[in-house]
Amino acid sequence: MKKAVLVVSYGTSYKETREKTIEACEKKIHKSFKDYDFYRAYTSDKIISKIKEREGVEIHNPTKALSQILEKGYDEVLVQSLHIICGDEFNQLKEEVEAYQHKFKKIVLGRPLLSVGHDYEEVAKALEDELFAMNKDEAVVFMGHGMSHKCNQEYLGVESALRSHGINAYVGTIEGTPRLEEVIPRLKAGQVKTVNLMPMMLVVGYHAKKEMIGNSQDSWKNVLESEGFVVNVQLKGLGENIGIQDKFLKHAQECLKEV
Repeated sequence: MKKAVLVVSYGTSYKETREKTIEACEKKIHKSFKDYDFYRAYTSDKIISKIKEREGVEIHNPTKALSQILEKGYDEVLVQSLHIICGDEFNQLKEEVEAYQHKFKKIVLGRPLLSVGHDYEEVAKALEDELFAMNKDEAVVFMGHGMSHKCNQEYLGVESALRSHGINAYVGTIEGTPRLEEVIPRLKAGQVKTVNLMPMMLVVGYHAKKEMIGNSQDSWKNVLESEGFVVNVQLKGLGENIGIQDKFLKHAQECLKEV
């Protein structure tokens, strides 16, 4: 029986961070599934086009990747998402996988990073392992992408888990809630003076470099500084975190049990 594992992420056109994050996760999964041939896909057609134009590298979207896998005669396919929450991107991927359900003998989809209760604790532990000690007037603020979707609450689950570990953590999002303007009053109420700003995204891509630390007045760093906070920045995508890589691998292994 021919078997394939397809790892799907949003993608990034930033080559250096792609190697440190997406490809690091892909390699860990590929190494653990030795009986499976490896494939990758990105859900962003815009990023796919940029990479082809800049690097001459062709990466398929999920539908094209699944079509290719089908044409090559595979019987069993394990699709693992590298998305953070069950938002629009993941739900679109789910629909694309379901469209191929009756074309393979077996096809299963591994869930994203955050979707069930114990994910919060496990992700919080992975983040805690990378944090440095903070003073009483310090806090860590994570920037998530987020969206106007009920799954946006997954971010608050991680914040709650971090706080249960004694970490003065806040999570804000670019889209959906909580926005930065909702986080700032909480920081002031907690008498926070120094903010350690970090992305809660798989990669350090456009959003982190432009919307988190960019030169514009409304970048998170500049907004926080204008509100009187001292801001330190740690530009490290979740995909660089070994604990997060292991978490995605765990989801793929759980998915394999269904097969």
